[in-house]
Amino acid sequence: MTFTAEPSAHVTSAGRPVGTEAIAAPRTDESALAVGDLRMFIIHREDRFGIRLRDLKSPMREQFKGLRYLPIRPDYRIRARFVPYNPPHTVAVPNVLGQTPKMESPGYVTFTLGGKPFRLEPVYEDEEKKDLFFIFKDTTSRDATYPAGRFLHAELPKDGVVTIDFNKAYNPPCAFTDFATCPLPRKENQLPIRIEAGELAYHGRVR
Repeated sequence: MTFTAEPSAHVTSAGRPVGTEAIAAPRTDESALAVGDLRMFIIHREDRFGIRLRDLKSPMREQFKGLRYLPIRPDYRIRARFVPYNPPHTVAVPNVLGQTPKMESPGYVTFTLGGKPFRLEPVYEDEEKKDLFFIFKDTTSRDATYPAGRFLHAELPKDGVVTIDFNKAYNPPCAFTDFATCPLPRKENQLPIRIEAGELAYHGRVR
């Protein structure tokens, strides 16, 4: 894919002028195409490409209301048993575009909460496989947390154990903008309990 700047436009990337150059997804903040306060990225979602545009002076940034969290609760920091898949599974993860891209899952975790057993299946977020990425939903989504679900990262298993800290659960980008392409929790990761920890729903969106 090639980008050609209008001759009268002042387009830069990593601080250098851009005329015509090949571009690919993903691009980092440093290598984004910049025009004034605008930053442009190429994104790739299965068979579709798009341009993600960030406005450093957007009303969303100017009027950001801050984040809200539930009180920290030590009982939501859980040692879970990790059960590996051999070999790792490829799972279809739905997203807000209606697609079901494939992601690699190395196994699943089991844990007890409120005296009841539960299971969650993480995936690797990217090819680095540096941690476990949980896309989950619980019943606080009905009245307190983001309705579509939340994200959570955990360190890779050690001696068959994964520490899951629900106090670090956070909202996906689509909680803040209609233009994100967030993955959604699979049915297996929709818990029938309230996880009263982590980030609350954001109510300061500017449309």
